[in-house]
Amino acid sequence: MAKLGVNVDHIATIRQARGIDEPDPVAAALLAELAGAQGITVHLREDRRHIQDRDVELLRKTIKTRLNLEMALTDEMIAVALKIVPDSVTLVPEGRHELTTEGGLDVNMLRSTLTQKIVLLKQAGILVSLFVEPDMEQIKGCHRVGADYIEIHTGTYCEMRSEEDRKQQLRRIELAISAARKLGLGVNAGHGLNYRNIEPVVALQGIEEFNIGHSIVSRAVLVGMERAVREMLDLLNRR
Repeated sequence: MAKLGVNVDHIATIRQARGIDEPDPVAAALLAELAGAQGITVHLREDRRHIQDRDVELLRKTIKTRLNLEMALTDEMIAVALKIVPDSVTLVPEGRHELTTEGGLDVNMLRSTLTQKIVLLKQAGILVSLFVEPDMEQIKGCHRVGADYIEIHTGTYCEMRSEEDRKQQLRRIELAISAARKLGLGVNAGHGLNYRNIEPVVALQGIEEFNIGHSIVSRAVLVGMERAVREMLDLLNRR
């Protein structure tokens, strides 16, 4: 059974819209855990647009499952990770003008820097995942730089409107899963997945964890966090 990592960034987005102290993403994370989530993900962005340093520090102290910290490949963020020591980090590309992460890392272009930073993170006991497109050369690059996991960017699949286009993207994801596993890499997936489009990806098998945020938070606004998480877990359990 694939695990579910719940991203609570957009609980913080609602909080920051008013500049007050609620809703609290830490409380949302605890509710997600109570509902059965096997991990919590937050993206500490350089501009601190939603998740704040305080949130990451409290999550490290309070959650009982696993903390996955998404972050850019910068000296500042590496220092934060080495201070907080989450269970894992997922290195992602980051642009200040994007609404959300728009694609995967170019691992091969960043090979030297990634290799150096991954050594530092792993020496601290932190598992390292790289957020990449389902592309063979990128996956080979993840292996070369010493990553433990890849997280497959599923956004393109989610954006496809025709059945044929979706099938093509699913095939790319399937090939990426196979290639990564042959190289000894763990496989996670995320971005754009929701209650309507996740089942075909789950059916591919081989993905260890799905990291999902926006759709769960959107559902939680209407039905509550615990029910929203349980409904997503039900979809992951279907085969």
